[in-house]
Amino acid sequence: MLHYIVRRVLIAIPVLLGITILNFCIVNLAPGNPVDMFIDPNTPQQLVEAKKEMLGLNDPLIIQYFKWLWHLLHGGFGYSFSSFAPVTHIIGERIGPTLMLTSISLTLGVLIAIPIGILSAVKQNTRFDYIMTGLSFIWTSIPQFFLGLGLIYVFALHFKILPTGGMLTIGGDGSLADRIKHLILPVSVLTIAIIGKKIRYVRASMLDVLKQDYLRTARAKGLHAFIVTNKHALRNALIPIITVFGMEIPLLLGGSIIIEQIFQWPGIGQLTMQSILSRDYPTLMGLNFIAAIIVLATNLFMDILYFVADPRVKYN
Repeated sequence: MLHYIVRRVLIAIPVLLGITILNFCIVNLAPGNPVDMFIDPNTPQQLVEAKKEMLGLNDPLIIQYFKWLWHLLHGGFGYSFSSFAPVTHIIGERIGPTLMLTSISLTLGVLIAIPIGILSAVKQNTRFDYIMTGLSFIWTSIPQFFLGLGLIYVFALHFKILPTGGMLTIGGDGSLADRIKHLILPVSVLTIAIIGKKIRYVRASMLDVLKQDYLRTARAKGLHAFIVTNKHALRNALIPIITVFGMEIPLLLGGSIIIEQIFQWPGIGQLTMQSILSRDYPTLMGLNFIAAIIVLATNLFMDILYFVADPRVKYN
C-alpha cells in the first residue's frame, strides 16, 4: 500500500503540472484585462501601459507562466493584482471558513444519507421508502440558490431567529453559539443537496447487494437481519457509496461559490467570484491549484478507503 501511495503521489506531479498549464491558458485567454478593472477609465494610456509592464502583462504567455511557476517552486503563488498582497496570505485567510462549512455539511450528509438509504432499501416499497424517495427527488430538484434564499426569508427575515449571513455577528462576542447560528443556514442548504442525491445512490447500491444469493442463504440460516444488513450487505455495497461521496467533495467546493455569495460567507468560494470579476489572475491560479490538489488527494483517499472496505482490493 505504501508503494502504491508513493507511486500515486509521483504520478500526481505531472498531472498537476498539466492542470496548471491548462488553467493558466484558460485564465489568461479569457476576455478582459485586469488593469482595466482597477484603473479609472480616464487614466492616460501611458500610465495604463506602465501598469501592465509593472504587472508583467506585456510579457509573452509562456514567460508569464514560468514566472508563476517560479513563485510556486518557492512556496507561493505571487501577488494579487487587486490588493498586491501575497496570494498565499489571501487564500490562507479564506480556506478555513470554507473547509469548516464543507466538512460539516459532508459529515452530516454521510451520517443522514447512508442510514436513510439503507432503511429505504430494506423497507423497499413501504410507506417509509416512498416518503424518502419522494423527498430525495424534491431535495435534488430544488436549486441551491433558491433554497438558500427561501431559508433566509423564513428563518432570518420572517421568524428572525437566525442571521441572514456572515460568519460572526458584527459587534457581537464571537462566541461558539454565535458561530453555530451563522453556520446553520448555509450548512443546511449544502447538507440537503448532498442527502437528496446520495439517498438514492445508497438505496440502489444496497438493493443490488440485498438480492445476492449469499445473503438469502445467511437469512435462511437464521442470521439476525441487523447483522445481515449492516455487516455483510453494507460492506459489499460500500465501494460505490465511497465513490459517490468522494465525488461530492469537488462538487461541494464548486457549490460553495454560490452558497458563500448568498450567505456572505468569507471563504474561498466568495474569493473565487471576486477574483473572476476583478480578473485577478494570480489569485485564480492559486485557487485552481489548491482545488486540483484537493481533487487528487480525494481520489487517493478514496482508493485507500476501497482497500479498507474490501480486503479483496489489491494494489500491486
